[in-house]
Amino acid sequence: MTSPAPASAPVRPPPSGPVPALSGLEFARWFWRQLTSMRVALLLLFLLALAAIPGSIIPQRDVNPVLVNDFVERNPELARWYERFGLFDVFSAPWFAAIYLALLVSLVGCIVPRSLEHWRAMRARPPRTPSRLERLPTHTVMQVAVPSDEVLAAAEAELRARRFRVDRRDDSVAAEAGHLRETGNLVFHLALVVVLLAVAVGALFGYRGTVIVPEKGGFANLPVQYDNLSGGALFDETAMPPFVLDLDEFVMEFYDSGPSRGAPAEFEARVRFTPEPGAETVDETIRVNQPLNVDGTLIHVLNPGYAPALTVRDAEGNILAEGPVPFLPQDDTFASAGVRWVPIGEDRALGEDIGIDARFFPTAVGDGTGLASAFPGAANPVLELSAYHGNLGLDDGSPQSIYRLDTSEMTQFETTDGDPFLAVLAVGETVELPGGYGSVTFDGYVTWVNLQISRSAGKEIALAGALLAVAGLLASLYVRRRRVWVKVAATGDGRTVVEVAGLAKSDSGDLNAEVSDLRDALRDRLGDGYDHSRKGRDGRSTAG
Repeated sequence: MTSPAPASAPVRPPPSGPVPALSGLEFARWFWRQLTSMRVALLLLFLLALAAIPGSIIPQRDVNPVLVNDFVERNPELARWYERFGLFDVFSAPWFAAIYLALLVSLVGCIVPRSLEHWRAMRARPPRTPSRLERLPTHTVMQVAVPSDEVLAAAEAELRARRFRVDRRDDSVAAEAGHLRETGNLVFHLALVVVLLAVAVGALFGYRGTVIVPEKGGFANLPVQYDNLSGGALFDETAMPPFVLDLDEFVMEFYDSGPSRGAPAEFEARVRFTPEPGAETVDETIRVNQPLNVDGTLIHVLNPGYAPALTVRDAEGNILAEGPVPFLPQDDTFASAGVRWVPIGEDRALGEDIGIDARFFPTAVGDGTGLASAFPGAANPVLELSAYHGNLGLDDGSPQSIYRLDTSEMTQFETTDGDPFLAVLAVGETVELPGGYGSVTFDGYVTWVNLQISRSAGKEIALAGALLAVAGLLASLYVRRRRVWVKVAATGDGRTVVEVAGLAKSDSGDLNAEVSDLRDALRDRLGDGYDHSRKGRDGRSTAG
């Protein structure tokens, strides 16, 4: 009598109606799983690289404020949108920080569970020997006149010598190697976290500033001396090294022939450097890509330019303003534009300020109606200027660019014919301002250089992370994950059948050759015990 068949469980119909909403805890778990997935980590890494593109194309205020000011003057409407979205300070913008922090959290949340899983896998025994080794893609068989225990002992010793993790059982030896591949993968991702943390440390504790120093001028490493200074949230101004440098000479050399004519050949700042008050002054040379290192603080040479020297006098010959003023290069020929403010004050006879708007041509060509510069080197320096009188607006508290003249409350000087005043001066020449306002003399020029002084507190950590990433990447690319089994079976005539098989866990490498090499190594270890007359079930040794 047969027992009745068990009744199958009733099939429940799918629930009808709307799917219930996730609770707050369920949504948090779902969001965390998504954020810590490798797919999202790669997406955030791509977004971070994409977000860094504007920082490479658009001039950045903490790197080169001169170019930023020039861009704002040329494109005031576009600059307002750039300011609104933080495109002049990309790497300090909130949206960039959000992507950065999300990537950091995603990587940590991805690495920690994978590391725990990998640790358990490394400590676990190699997988049991399959019952049908001949089904594996790599398989070979041989017979030996040696007891099974001796064969297993020889196989265990050989596999350990090859740095396999070995687990010996009753009739087989299981071995596994290549865990370093996953270790390298984890190390690579951990190195990315290290680099991100190093960048964060540098952003928190580091600082970066720029200052324009004219030839024969000096600079002391004090916050008030910088044209632009930005530091991290934990930056301590009192920790800045108290050095002083004087720019004795700045050399600008350009190629004067060939296809590279006009391109920079050498930018070199020759300075007298004093590390701290009371220390000995030494001569140093700063070149492009060869910064001066002051206990981890780097002094780089950025873009240079010319500073025409003007002397402005009133009608009685009294000096109202004198000295060089940095002008901004406008093109590759270093044709430069700049202004000179001359506050007069109400106590003066005329009581009006004077503003000079000028262009400097290092190698001037053309006539007074259309000057240009043919070469960035100063072979024929000429200054073209116009002048205004009125109120410079220096007392109303509103910020102004030192490279732009606000003429909203000023009137341009005119000649006796009613034409706008315009003068072209060579070095040493003087022009009289209309209306008895005085005169302007073009005394000559000096060069100026924009120095960048910066300190990145995490650069050593970033270097270690980069080296760690390379090591992890090499391990993940070149280490092969594979498993090998050696199985024995005694025959009735005192011989032992030995099966050697392998399974590759990665696509690289030649596992067939490795299994054959392992078989040959076992032959050598067994010595005279190898049965040369019978090499397998079919009278020969086989390798799949």
